[in-house]
Amino acid sequence: MSETIPDIGTLKARLQATWAAGNFGEIAKSYEDGAAEFIDRLRVTPGLRVLDVACGTGNLALPCARAGACVTGVDIAPNLLEQGRNRAKTEGLSIKFDEGDVENLPYPDNTFDLVVTMFGAMFAPRPEKTAAELVRVCRPGGRIAMANWTPSGFIGQIFKATTSRVPPPPGMPSPLLWGDETKVRERLQNGTSEIVFARRFISFRFPFAPPEVVEFWRQFYGPTQRAFAALDADGQAAFRKDLEGLWAAHNKGDRGSTLVESEYLEVVALRT
Repeated sequence: MSETIPDIGTLKARLQATWAAGNFGEIAKSYEDGAAEFIDRLRVTPGLRVLDVACGTGNLALPCARAGACVTGVDIAPNLLEQGRNRAKTEGLSIKFDEGDVENLPYPDNTFDLVVTMFGAMFAPRPEKTAAELVRVCRPGGRIAMANWTPSGFIGQIFKATTSRVPPPPGMPSPLLWGDETKVRERLQNGTSEIVFARRFISFRFPFAPPEVVEFWRQFYGPTQRAFAALDADGQAAFRKDLEGLWAAHNKGDRGSTLVESEYLEVVALRT
């Protein structure tokens, strides 16, 4: 689909600005436990060469390093990489954080034993290039593990509510297609011999009610912040109502707190 994107350079700059906006580190804190569980299931061992793609502030990179792996994180947002470096330094962990694009990873072929990405690579605009790069940098016999939001899950619904108010750039396929098993199998078929899927849930917990959660995401989550900024006053009010309704409808918290679980697709592919 890349040929249908009119100006990929402009789009990449826009995406980088979106993820650099706000402070994604505050959002990432809300699902650190779920990220650690994702890594636990992969049974990371000491000395394993791991690449965390679209690493953000290091939610996957840090637990891999704690397990003794040799870890590299790569992301397009310099401010998130700096937070990752600070987190690693605080824990005394040695992790290399690089600025880079998932569609053109700055590493040689067959460099890593394990390539992981959680709610990150799925947002790159050209999925065929993303898939090819994930496969390319993973050594034969290594693994590629992804966590991708599903279309029917809570965050999938948030995404649909957002794009109904602020349409995505022309030619950019929905990131939620990475949450569809058939589409993922199609994208990773070249270079993998086996793909195992599992539906998982990750929990978002906040010590305040859904209206405050929406404001929290507006302040700290770049895509939500940018969506609000693209709307006029009436559009912002309608968008806020949409989001508050979704958080309230899915909330399992009590006494003014918020607990929402969102489904994601866990993908573990074996590199040929």
